[in-house]
Amino acid sequence: LMVWLRRCTHTSFIVVVAVNSTLLTINAGDYIFYTDWAWTSYTVFSISQTLMLTVGAVYYLTFTGVPGTATYYGLIMTVYTWVAKGAWFALGYPYDFIVTPIWLPSAMLLDLAYWATKRNKHSLILFGGVLVGMSLPLFNMVNLITVADPLETAFKYPRPTLPPYMTPIEPQVGKFYNSPVALGAGAGAVLSVTFAALGCKLTTWTYRWMAA
Repeated sequence: LMVWLRRCTHTSFIVVVAVNSTLLTINAGDYIFYTDWAWTSYTVFSISQTLMLTVGAVYYLTFTGVPGTATYYGLIMTVYTWVAKGAWFALGYPYDFIVTPIWLPSAMLLDLAYWATKRNKHSLILFGGVLVGMSLPLFNMVNLITVADPLETAFKYPRPTLPPYMTPIEPQVGKFYNSPVALGAGAGAVLSVTFAALGCKLTTWTYRWMAA
């Protein structure tokens, strides 16, 4: 019974966590989300994406103990988000309206940290967390450079279903405008260590629940 339960938990885990992570992260790639505050909000959604990737990937990685599963987790999130992007595109919105976050390289760094330290959980938390926090804002900025200007896109294609109070207004320039990547990477490098530790803790709680 316990073997069957563990297999069911293992199978359903990746689906539930990856789907929920993706749903929570899709809005972080939505141009409407940061239209009014331009690149200031880049720091905010960099951290939100780092949170969803790190907690879920570390949880899955330490749950299986197999290096490579963090990359698999990132791949699942990427596929789901591209499906959502395709849905927006089918509704008539431009291709660049939703930015699909770049998770895979950062997830691969998590796997590398876990594999290179011979599956040491504490090294995964420290090294893997820092690597994800520093790399994800950089990869996503390169991603954003390749798409249309967010302000132009948002004003050209406003959502007809948005209530008036959510309609894009004159862009405001925040105090973080000049260094969104540096701020996102700096904050992420610190916070991702905590996120990774939380992912490991979730694994511990899962095993305790399975053994109860």
